[in-house]
Amino acid sequence: MVRGILNIPDNAWVRRVTLWRQVKDILFIGIGVVMASIGLKGFLLPNGFFDGGAMGVSLLMEILTPLDLSVLIVLVNIPFIYLGYKQLNLRFAIKSTFAIFALALLVHYIELPTITADKLLIAVFGGFFLGSGIGFSIRGGAVIDGTEVLAIQVSRKSSLTVGDFITVFNVCLFLVAAILVGLETAMYSMLTYFAASRTVDFLINGVEEYLGVMIVSNYSDAIKEKITYDLGRGVTAFKADGGFGEKAKNPDRNVLFCVVTRLEVTRVLTEIDKIDPKAFVIQYPIKDTKGGMIKKRPLH
Repeated sequence: MVRGILNIPDNAWVRRVTLWRQVKDILFIGIGVVMASIGLKGFLLPNGFFDGGAMGVSLLMEILTPLDLSVLIVLVNIPFIYLGYKQLNLRFAIKSTFAIFALALLVHYIELPTITADKLLIAVFGGFFLGSGIGFSIRGGAVIDGTEVLAIQVSRKSSLTVGDFITVFNVCLFLVAAILVGLETAMYSMLTYFAASRTVDFLINGVEEYLGVMIVSNYSDAIKEKITYDLGRGVTAFKADGGFGEKAKNPDRNVLFCVVTRLEVTRVLTEIDKIDPKAFVIQYPIKDTKGGMIKKRPLH
């Protein structure tokens, strides 16, 4: 539509969109690398704290080996980059290589003053900056911590989910840390990991969590009209066939689907109850959305 309004040829439009995407990716990765380096040099490294995942392995190996952390960041992440190349594509591997080498250079060459000596602030804000770095890098299509790439590979070959593997991996990592550097430092480092993981979730998923709402009702037309015109939300209707009991006698009906934020779902459910208290409603989380009417205006 925009292409037609601006009278831009198809090839030129594709080039513009591709170029803008590449510029945003580089910008996100650059911000991510800087944020992660601030978290490491300004908070974690001066105080002997570490994180979970591949970064935690690098920080732990720095204690056990004479190698510099910048070298370890590259060495630890090389297998993850290779797995990413196999699972995803060459572009992802190139971006991740660039991001990891850039982070290693900043960690090696920049010097930052110690911002605080308070252990709680170090754990929370160190995790925040490191998580911001990881999150922005992921938004740019790269990784500076490749644990999730390994988790995807393991989940495909075992009964473990991605989340299960990451949890097991980090539990083992923090147990080793508790033995090597002490229980208190390991506990503060766990707090760093939690702060980092929540920051990553925030940057990737956004402020508001999206929910998909599926509605099965004999009054689907009235519910569709209410959600569309009164609440201002887009609704998709699927042709459906009942398969059990009385509902099987009414084969020609619609199943409705809409996407709202968690803050908005109560209003939607209330309007459904007004029309059909016996409606069958399914809710499930959605990571992100693009297009449609989801962000036009809030219901609350």
